[in-house]
Amino acid sequence: MDESQPKPISFNSARFLISASKLQECPEDTGTEVAFAGRSNAGKSSAINSITAIGKLARTSKTPGRTRLINFFSLNRPQRRLVDLPGYGYARVSRDMKDDWQRHLDQYLSQRRSLRGLVLVMDIRHPLTDFDQMMVSWCEHNQLPLMVLATKADKLKFGQAKTALLGIRAKLKPYNFVQHVIMFSATSKQGVDECRQGLNHWLEQHPEAG
Repeated sequence: MDESQPKPISFNSARFLISASKLQECPEDTGTEVAFAGRSNAGKSSAINSITAIGKLARTSKTPGRTRLINFFSLNRPQRRLVDLPGYGYARVSRDMKDDWQRHLDQYLSQRRSLRGLVLVMDIRHPLTDFDQMMVSWCEHNQLPLMVLATKADKLKFGQAKTALLGIRAKLKPYNFVQHVIMFSATSKQGVDECRQGLNHWLEQHPEAG
């Protein structure tokens, strides 16, 4: 029957749910969620805002790395969430605070059962930084599906962007858990539809899967 079919996921239904500084503060670990990670200047907040078509859902800042919390956003389907992980790299915080921050982030990534996939956001002009490589290695260790968004593609000429994308794909080709490598621009909306399709596939998984 038609009414038994779940309604499609609408990304512009995303609403802020809660912020957490550590695993114990996260929402109940049920359902299905996809997390976004990236260096602080890679355009992660802009990418989330473009995918959801909500301009200020994920805050963008002229001070990269200011957001140090794990931010959860609910969607129009029960127990379906997007997660904005803390930016990494440029925050002007003490070493102790940064270590504490990274430890809680590691706990979320390694222990969160409802996590179905990770979207790694990287600047197409400066791809596969040390942080990016660390996240790829973590996904390999846990066999977590990975989507790469090569952002700020509008900053390059098309030929340059295409060459950069092919280079990223070549370096990631040995990894079977890398499911998508997408040329992306929050400004031109390039790659938004392709990204939504991949997210939808992960979020449509039944909560008891895995």
